[in-house]
Amino acid sequence: MNRLASAAGYAEHAAALAEQYEGIPFEALHRDVLHLFPTEPGMVLDIGAGSGRDAAAMARRGHRVVAIEPTEALRREGQRIHADVPIEWIDDALPALATLCASGRVFDLVLLTAVWMHLDLQERAQAMQTVANLLSAGGIVTMSLRHGPVPAGRRMYEVSADETIALGRGHGLEPVHYSERDDAQGRTDVSWSFVALRKPYPHTLR
Repeated sequence: MNRLASAAGYAEHAAALAEQYEGIPFEALHRDVLHLFPTEPGMVLDIGAGSGRDAAAMARRGHRVVAIEPTEALRREGQRIHADVPIEWIDDALPALATLCASGRVFDLVLLTAVWMHLDLQERAQAMQTVANLLSAGGIVTMSLRHGPVPAGRRMYEVSADETIALGRGHGLEPVHYSERDDAQGRTDVSWSFVALRKPYPHTLR
């Protein structure tokens, strides 16, 4: 990914964006997919962690959490806001996540909250392979897809749930959830799709 393009509009407004993100409760935002989150302590990866809201919530539930955030200013905000929570922050970016992948770790849950629409078609294909490789057997990836006008100065693409599910299937991931939601911030011209995909255990591969 071209980090400069994908992060456009974020670094210069990091403090305001972090405050905005922190104002949306974790449980409310993820209410449709919370039942898919691991109940026993596990490995959680938050890609595009922003202010660290979701990473902190999962860490407080007893999980070991890695937070990926390529925008330095946002990463610093997250580290400041959640300094008391054990989160491993990494400067890395989709589609390759080269730094993280070099560690050889796999995860029980991967969060991609308001991230996928920043990737173009080619990047999404590579990123789905990356995510599939990072999931443990039985692991879940949850994704929220933004629909609506692109804010000035941002780099976003219109990405459908159908395309995302089909791409996941092409990389061996099975859909386990799909829903549509209004915008949590009340924007009438913005809506969201929530998709969850599971990596099957080896004996269930078809």
